[in-house]
Amino acid sequence: MSAPLSASGSITGATRLRPAAAPAPTLALAIVLAATAARLVVAAITPLSEDEAYYRLWSLRPALGYFDHPPMIAWMIWAGRQIAGDSAFGVRLLPTLATALTSLVTFDLARRIGCAERVAARATIWLNATILVGLGGLLAAPDAPAGLFWTATLWCAARALEGRGAWWLAAGVAAGLSCLSKYSALFLAPGLLLWLAATADGRRALATPWPWLAAVLAAAVFAPNVAWNAGHGWMTFQKQFGRAEVSRFAPAYLAKLVVDQALLLNPLITVFVILAIARRAAAPLLLASAPFAIYLVFHSLHDEVQGQWPAPLYPSLAIAAAAAAETVRPGSWLARLRTAAPIFGFAVAIATFAFIVWPSDGRLPFPDPARAYRGWPAFGAAIERARRAEGAGWIGTPNYGLAAQLADLPAIQAPAVEIYERQRYSFELPAERADFSRPGLVVGDPRLLGAALNRCFASVTPLAPVVRGAGAGAIAYPAYRVAEPRRDVERDGCVKPPDSNSHRP
Repeated sequence: MSAPLSASGSITGATRLRPAAAPAPTLALAIVLAATAARLVVAAITPLSEDEAYYRLWSLRPALGYFDHPPMIAWMIWAGRQIAGDSAFGVRLLPTLATALTSLVTFDLARRIGCAERVAARATIWLNATILVGLGGLLAAPDAPAGLFWTATLWCAARALEGRGAWWLAAGVAAGLSCLSKYSALFLAPGLLLWLAATADGRRALATPWPWLAAVLAAAVFAPNVAWNAGHGWMTFQKQFGRAEVSRFAPAYLAKLVVDQALLLNPLITVFVILAIARRAAAPLLLASAPFAIYLVFHSLHDEVQGQWPAPLYPSLAIAAAAAAETVRPGSWLARLRTAAPIFGFAVAIATFAFIVWPSDGRLPFPDPARAYRGWPAFGAAIERARRAEGAGWIGTPNYGLAAQLADLPAIQAPAVEIYERQRYSFELPAERADFSRPGLVVGDPRLLGAALNRCFASVTPLAPVVRGAGAGAIAYPAYRVAEPRRDVERDGCVKPPDSNSHRP
């Protein structure tokens, strides 16, 4: 039999474990501080990923919007670079601190919906023990601010339901900031409506002006990005909202979504998430999460859901899982699983971070799983030598991530540009653009080069590949000298092969 629920959705009654069985709030705070310190160290010594390098380019020209996403991650990176310099540490500083702040907000959110302090402490620890947050909590990606402001919106709403109506205004600001981080935050509106409609306190709140003023305030905060899109051909809206269009039925992606999330949540914590859904633990948060979760399931029936997309739901799921964990019988297999869950998550994070920062030097007998972070300085130097040898005035790549990585390397002394999706670079200044009247050196994925280049340039000369890394983890990039463009590459870009799929951040 499931445990009874209070009006707020927390678990009450005799099934709650003795307090000594749960972690103390001081332990949760110590773990958050230790995890943040570890992430900051790794952030400082690990090269940027391709997406992070791309977002760093955004931060060089702060704007109200960009091709892929609304602007919050660019603003956050810009601020971090002002504080700590234009380095990997500066780029990741504020996203890493945002993860820590999300953890603290998660603790108090759990308390505000009726969970005991020790349940809130477990939720905080478990959030950091998820694989997605444990490993990705330092990355400079839109998910960091999106998760923070999503959770802050729920926290402000919970405080407002305690009888402090003005907190709805703070909830509106937080919701608007979440929309400026990622458009998935638009699902907060129906989620909060479900939460409020399900409880007596919530229905009373709906009869007041406060929640509706919050919605107006959220729209006002989000409005600058809407205005930016209106002035830029609605490019971000078309890219992001176009994903909802159903062009096929491919239910295999649903299985991938389930498997991915079971792993990224931490397989042991996933057990308690399932238990929480079955027992309606932390019901308000599950209701607030439902619209976005339903959309993700719908999307997975026709296209891939990338692993990080559900990240804003993780704090709520951690709270629900921690609340469900209170109901398990001492000494049972679930009790042992509950103890092992954070240990497993932190062990995976520590092992992965150690593997990333420890030089492999090509000694691995298998492809290096962390090769995306290896060999960039030497690769940049090799690219620059090849460019000079060919008399090229610019370096081209078939994807934005590689172009961003090259633009971030000190050895590169020429513009590095993505030659297909030129609309991504509306933030560039004229002086930063490539001179396509000069020959160029193009390197990158062979699936996106070759014949496609011949449709774009009259002169295409294959060169020796340029290698990044060593040993089994080495990657050879095909290289071409190109000249005499057949089209306006700066304005329109080249035409991608019809069977190619662009990488999506």
